[in-house]
Amino acid sequence: MKRESRKIPYGLLTALSPLLLCAGPTAARAADAAEAEPDSGAVQEVIVTARRREESSHDTPVSITSVSVAQLEAKAAVNIGDLQGQVPNLLITQQNSGAAAANLSMRGLTFADIEKSFDPTVAVVVDGVFLGTSTGQYLDFFDIQDLEVFRGPQGTLFGRNTIGGVISVTRTRPTGQWGAKVDFSYGRFGELAIRSVFNAPIVEGLLSAKAFYFDTQSDGYYHDGITGKARGGTHNQNFGVTLLLTPKDTDFEALLTVEKQLQWFDVVNSNLTLSTEAFGALEQPIALNRNTGKDLYTVFNTPGAAHYSAPAETLQMNYNLGGVKLTSITGYRSSDEDQTQDFDGASEALLPGLEFLAPLYYAHRIQSFHQFSEEFRAAGNIIDTLDYVAGVYYYDSAYRLTQYTNITGTGYGPPQVVSGTARSVAGFADFDWQFYDKWRLNFGGRYTSDRKTLLNYDPGFLGSPSATFSKFTPKVSVDWRPTTDYMFYASWSVGERSGGFSNRAATVDSTNTPFQPETVDSAEVGTKLEFLDRRLSVDLAYFDAKYKNMQQNTTISGGPTGNQTIVTNVGSAVIRGVEMQIVARPTTQLTFNGSLGTLSSHFNGFITEAPVNGVLTPFNYSANNLIYNPSITLSLAGDYRVPMSFGDLHANIGYRHIASYDQQISLGPTTVAPDGTIIVHGNDPRVRAAPQDLVDASLTADFDIRGAKSHVTVYGRNLTNDLGPTAAFTVAGLFSFASAREPRSYGVSVGFDLH
Repeated sequence: MKRESRKIPYGLLTALSPLLLCAGPTAARAADAAEAEPDSGAVQEVIVTARRREESSHDTPVSITSVSVAQLEAKAAVNIGDLQGQVPNLLITQQNSGAAAANLSMRGLTFADIEKSFDPTVAVVVDGVFLGTSTGQYLDFFDIQDLEVFRGPQGTLFGRNTIGGVISVTRTRPTGQWGAKVDFSYGRFGELAIRSVFNAPIVEGLLSAKAFYFDTQSDGYYHDGITGKARGGTHNQNFGVTLLLTPKDTDFEALLTVEKQLQWFDVVNSNLTLSTEAFGALEQPIALNRNTGKDLYTVFNTPGAAHYSAPAETLQMNYNLGGVKLTSITGYRSSDEDQTQDFDGASEALLPGLEFLAPLYYAHRIQSFHQFSEEFRAAGNIIDTLDYVAGVYYYDSAYRLTQYTNITGTGYGPPQVVSGTARSVAGFADFDWQFYDKWRLNFGGRYTSDRKTLLNYDPGFLGSPSATFSKFTPKVSVDWRPTTDYMFYASWSVGERSGGFSNRAATVDSTNTPFQPETVDSAEVGTKLEFLDRRLSVDLAYFDAKYKNMQQNTTISGGPTGNQTIVTNVGSAVIRGVEMQIVARPTTQLTFNGSLGTLSSHFNGFITEAPVNGVLTPFNYSANNLIYNPSITLSLAGDYRVPMSFGDLHANIGYRHIASYDQQISLGPTTVAPDGTIIVHGNDPRVRAAPQDLVDASLTADFDIRGAKSHVTVYGRNLTNDLGPTAAFTVAGLFSFASAREPRSYGVSVGFDLH
């Protein structure tokens, strides 16, 4: 349907453009407007699949950001972490304790842990397949077709239930024509990357293929305080083949991808231990009492190394029967990890002539994981004003972890061997009913049954429990579109994150006691507006989420070391916020993007128990901040393209502000209540990330060489050199450690795209 236009004087938009920079950011409609409708100057209409239906993002009654792949490439964004701060209320930090592992937080909901026994709070879905663990989520951006971020509970239509939201990544399909896209880049810290995609027709009109190969490596941006060498180096490879089968005279297609991801990396931790902590008496003085800024980039730990190998296969089949479209998505992924790591970030005191005497808490982790999933769904119309998407989902995963631990240099003791499985079966349905002119009702739900098992030797047999968790999670929304330019909506949904068992349990009781599911009741109201002949797009939303039966890592007594960290249900919380996204095009060459997210959160009771002088004592953490909950995330970006004699000159500059946030529920200042309860008055200040002000910029020259679209890009990331942690952790008064985010980085990339 063609949109109605409202003719407003062009000069008004020009006058408003400075204000737009103060208002907001990367909106759901921020695609490459220079490519679409180049003469009209309107913000491009983006088609999204948020509800398993192809529809304009402007007409979708959910909080969604459709990230422009062209803009990501223009600013030389290289992986999923570059989304941090660009999308309202979204944090993505890298977790150095796992291969390509991401800590994801959306609307203040997160669970920053790499263990395979825990379900993600925010789902990453690649080509329709849910990734069941945080390892492997730190994805490369090259070869991406669509990148959509859905905020809030998404249990109805996206694989397993997720309470925080979904990041959906769709890679490009084979084109059926000869072609190649290749990019070479080199940057600071020895960053070297080769990314390539090749397309070819195999059988004209029937079978086409795409091959891809990415190779990225870096020397690392840490400095070894003992040897003076660079530390934290990585080498990543991802390669595979995609085949597309499209038989003639049928409405059937099959898309098969076979791939493998490899990673080798130097595992480092920055030491944050205080001289007053237990390990402080053993560590070298130079490594103690360090700050959470510049000091993080000098490390003193015993070298560690990790290798990660992860093959995967995905098969998607679509069959259009006329009134019904059938879709099947089958996914299989596995991984093998072998990693050594000096967790405390320092060794015992130096002796003359020796670099290290012995590590203090050194672990060797050998781990395997696999997952299989199958989703089958049907979509169609019951009547002209009522459509549906309905289906079934099956997920099965298993892991095995063998961990050897060397404590205070006494050598490796007997290993902890733990394994577990997760099996999920679900049925879902989602309906869209236009029950009155300009009014639409969306309703649906998912019934999920999860079964978890655990087998724990630490090192003796501690138990082999199992448990089943079942729940129905509904969703309902209503939207009103008084004109084609305005849409208003309200929604209510329930999200659930399954219960399970803690694979770090070290006693019979903690092994055999499951933690229960946590849920979120989320209400939201919002609007999506277009003004000025569609040169200005504004999305606004307010949400209120009630978080119940929260799963949190807590430390209790027991086990070989005297304490153990397990997951328990500790209480509830309330999280509220506002989100705004804006795209404006004052001219056909200039585009402004902005986003703003605010969070206000607090616990409604958070009481757990931990050992004090050998006695289990209540601790009240209700006054602590929720982790990864910055009060503000803000981004402002400008994109300007100038025609030149050789092609185009393309400039991109962006600013991101992320307010301070805590990274662990931990023990800060305390007082003792009359009943003996320890009242905690905040998290340890070392786990608090300071406010971030990040500036990124790039300048690209686009030109043709013998029919190939070519480019040369000069880029800079974090030009303000804003330094600080991506993760920080304190361990029961023993030691503390952190990892650091990327400092100022810059480089050049050269590439071509030949069709």
